[in-house]
Amino acid sequence: MVVLEQGLSTAMNAKIIGSGSEGIVLAHGYGADQSVWDKILPHLAQHYRVLVFDWTFSGAVKDPNLFDPVKYTSYEAFANDLIALVDEINLQSVVFVGHSMSGMIGCIASIKRPELFKRLILVGASPRYINIDDYEGGFEKSDVEQIILNIESNYENWATAFASLVVDQKDPLSVDKFTKCLRRMRPEAALPVAKIIFYSDERDILDKVMTPCTIIQTTSDIVVPKSVAFYMQNKIKGQSTVEIIETDGHFPQLTAHLQFLQVLGNVLGFSDLGHN
Repeated sequence: MVVLEQGLSTAMNAKIIGSGSEGIVLAHGYGADQSVWDKILPHLAQHYRVLVFDWTFSGAVKDPNLFDPVKYTSYEAFANDLIALVDEINLQSVVFVGHSMSGMIGCIASIKRPELFKRLILVGASPRYINIDDYEGGFEKSDVEQIILNIESNYENWATAFASLVVDQKDPLSVDKFTKCLRRMRPEAALPVAKIIFYSDERDILDKVMTPCTIIQTTSDIVVPKSVAFYMQNKIKGQSTVEIIETDGHFPQLTAHLQFLQVLGNVLGFSDLGHN
């Protein structure tokens, strides 16, 4: 493992694991940190140089001043961080695995710098969460307003309840893991980032994405309806496929990691997963 000690890499706890010739970047979602990839990291490191990191809003980031709500008002600011990080580490033509909000961040980054990304793997991603016209985002506007209110009024209680909704309850260790991650996130970051996500509408960027995409969705995800995966597949200009993992919840990398690795292996062309 190489712990990177320069600029943005240090600030975002960036590490390179593995020594393959190709790079793969794993980007976590809201309320999480790089530890959500722990179950799949040893396998991927046999094939790739794997970059893991923590977004500036993560509770794992030491410097609370790194997350500036004035700077981070949309996914674009995170996409700029991603590009700067990949540039700083001197990776090119990477496979980018973006979970949840990071899926859209990866799409935006790939439009800005297509040469950096060989393939996007979008896990539980969504361009818009609020239902509108014939688009099913999964939430009514009133649902989102209630979520924001709950984050404002009692973040810790909301975090515990939210974690048990979005992680498959048949895996209590993973529920507990995400609960702890979510509760480590500072409310001063949690609220503005939640607003960016739940009020986002990135549907218009999808037809600018030329990078090949694999869209991974679980059979039942309270955050993202299955129809969203097929909506994105239809809109994205690059060649894209949808892979459904037979499990519940928003975190297949935690609760169905062997199936998740199987999908990655099929898409990327490796198969020696072992059985751990």
